Amino acid sequence: MKREDVLWAVASFLGGVALLAVGIYQHLWAPAPLFAVPLAITCLGVAVRRSRPLLALGLGVVAFAGDFAMGFSLGTVIVVTDNFYAAVRYGPRVLGRWMLGITSIFAVVAGVAAGILMRELETAAVILVQCALVGTTPVITGMIIRQLEDQAAAERARAEQVARLAELDRAAAVQAERARMARELHDMIANHFSAIAIQSTAVLSRADLDGDTVRAVLGSIRENSLQGMTEMRSMIGLLRRDDEEAEAVRRRVAEAGELAERAREAGLEVRFQVDGEVRELPVPVDLAGYRIIQESLTNVLKHGGKAADVVVGYRPGAVTLTVDNPLGDAGRRHSGADTGASTGTGASTGTDAVMSAGAGIIGMRERVALVGGELDAGPYGDGWRVRALLPTEGLA
Repeated sequence: MKREDVLWAVASFLGGVALLAVGIYQHLWAPAPLFAVPLAITCLGVAVRRSRPLLALGLGVVAFAGDFAMGFSLGTVIVVTDNFYAAVRYGPRVLGRWMLGITSIFAVVAGVAAGILMRELETAAVILVQCALVGTTPVITGMIIRQLEDQAAAERARAEQVARLAELDRAAAVQAERARMARELHDMIANHFSAIAIQSTAVLSRADLDGDTVRAVLGSIRENSLQGMTEMRSMIGLLRRDDEEAEAVRRRVAEAGELAERAREAGLEVRFQVDGEVRELPVPVDLAGYRIIQESLTNVLKHGGKAADVVVGYRPGAVTLTVDNPLGDAGRRHSGADTGASTGTGASTGTDAVMSAGAGIIGMRERVALVGGELDAGPYGDGWRVRALLPTEGLA
């Protein structure tokens, strides 16, 4: 039993006793104190209205039948309506439909019977209305309240589902943004620091270098360090921005010549060619193309390549990027490392090289997929080729 139901049952019993005390009852044969028995029974049903709604209904029916057998007690009848209401609201869902039919039939039968016995139409109408008020009205009220509660529960469940979907969307967006940042950081840092590592290793391993050569190499190392720091600051600035004005700091395919120049400073022989008329490209295509060329040249450096051919082709509705590493042994080592990283098999020149190359190929494929393009990366002739086709139409 719930505490508030017990208190309500006590209050109902005291109210019913007060009505009996002032004589609001009609008796056939029983004295007034005896009407307190069905009143107590129906009040007991009030005490268990939510914990045992079917028991409350049974107690109400028994109390109503006993009260009707003795005459009529207003207090008992009023409390019985609460028993009916509680049974419909808190009991089995099908019980409401059954009780609505039963109480409606009972009201009609009682009205007709009263009219036949008393031969008065007015009396029959009064009895019918009274029975409807006692039986049918609380049942209908319980059904309406229960329907409203079900609708509220459905709305709450729908709101919770929407909140969960929103949280999943937010998590997916965060994951996608983290993946994009990882690609950017890999492509940006790997290029500059690979050149720095290769050049510094060369200086440390050669004792016969003259001062001018050492200064030239150190100057290239410094240039790569400064360029890497500049790009890092640009990325941090973009991450801190609240607007979407990234146009001024984005990387462009038209700047690929600078990548070729930095690769030359790192000791790589780069033959750079532009095929077609240079034009403005959509932002995602510009950035994807620039990073693909950057990553391809970085892989050539990391795998011991000596030369690379870079061709940027401007075609109607697309731009093509081709980076060839046409070397013998170095090219085959490059091919083996990237293939091993992608498939999990094959030779490599070192665990770090394989992991970095594999991440680079995956990053390039993701960039191309984001703009709806195509990428081929693998052995080509006696070397290695990366070729990307990026559409330029239909993109902002």
